[in-house]
Amino acid sequence: MQWFGKGSGNIEDRRGMSGGKALGGGVGIIVVILGLLFGTDLTGLVSQMPTGNQQQVQTGSPTDVGGKFVDGVLESTNQVWEQQFKAMNSTYEKPVLVLFTDNVQSACGNASAAVGPFYCPGDHKVYIDLSFYNELKDRFGAAGDFAQAYVIAHEVGHHVQNLLGISEKMDRYRSQLSEKEYNKLSVKLELQADFFAGLWAREAQNLKDFKLEEGDIEEALNAANAIGDDKLQKQAQGEVVPDAFTHGTSAQRMYWFKKGFDTGDFKQGDTFNSSEL
Repeated sequence: MQWFGKGSGNIEDRRGMSGGKALGGGVGIIVVILGLLFGTDLTGLVSQMPTGNQQQVQTGSPTDVGGKFVDGVLESTNQVWEQQFKAMNSTYEKPVLVLFTDNVQSACGNASAAVGPFYCPGDHKVYIDLSFYNELKDRFGAAGDFAQAYVIAHEVGHHVQNLLGISEKMDRYRSQLSEKEYNKLSVKLELQADFFAGLWAREAQNLKDFKLEEGDIEEALNAANAIGDDKLQKQAQGEVVPDAFTHGTSAQRMYWFKKGFDTGDFKQGDTFNSSEL
């Protein structure tokens, strides 16, 4: 894919921080050590120091290649979903995308990069450690820039669900259903996000600054196939346990992305009431 326009400007860059806080905590540790050496309690000084968050978090559009890429993808999703919400007589609220390294603090709690990219309904933010793209290529065999774009579009799909009230309904069901039954709903939620990613890919072709290239859709389908629950379970534990699925099988993830791309019809993405599941 190619993006010729400006970025979204909605990037919060926390790279180089630990747990959402700047890697400057060593100063505080030194203060405490000095206090112990000289027999004086200096811990009060630590709480008075300016936080690294205030000093180092950068918002706007990144200037590095990786940052520019995700910024462009985010802007393309903004434009597509603005059009979709306008057609529904509604207004689309643009999400913020947070770039981080190793771990991050969100309204949904602290998360390690090991969990992969995620969306937090509590703060309307998408979170991604760009090292995930290396894992996507090296571990899962899903290379290509459009495979990377699919990941962002999928997480933005969760933002769309949040704005539509779908995520809130899921939260209510969490305490009412067994783990097995809730997992079934979780699969439907994830497959709908895949459908929304496919819809974005189709509609983005109509944007003046976007160009879909040969092989792009195959890259996205390859990524969807690589991260299906059945394939991941088989790789990790040598067997497949359908009751533990939370995202859908490889075939299901590919199917719903492709359906979103082929139809471009928002109404056909109701995975919760679909007879195809």
